[in-house]
Amino acid sequence: MHEASIALSVLNTLTEECLKRGFSAIESVRLRIGKASGVLPDALIFAFDIAKADSIAREATLHIDLIPLGGRCHACGAVFEVEERFLITCPQCQGSDFTINQGFEMNIVDMEVH
Repeated sequence: MHEASIALSVLNTLTEECLKRGFSAIESVRLRIGKASGVLPDALIFAFDIAKADSIAREATLHIDLIPLGGRCHACGAVFEVEERFLITCPQCQGSDFTINQGFEMNIVDMEVH
């Protein structure tokens, strides 16, 4: 389960940034996770909840914004977003000449601290 290593990495990054700026606790965290990133949101939340136990984020809640897979078809020009994790053809024309430009994100958006 790579979600455990992601949770630890996020927690380390947040803790370092929080302490560097003089804050003592993290109250909440918001992440952007693409549906095609391979990350299972429930598993990430579970791993984060375990990892935060002995940290300055022990009371923090993790919020995840799921980003759909999206792109642009070179054949028909359609700009699309789909809820699937994988895409073989353009949802408009079924062409195979398209570019994916979203859905693989994994970003820390913000955190609430005190």
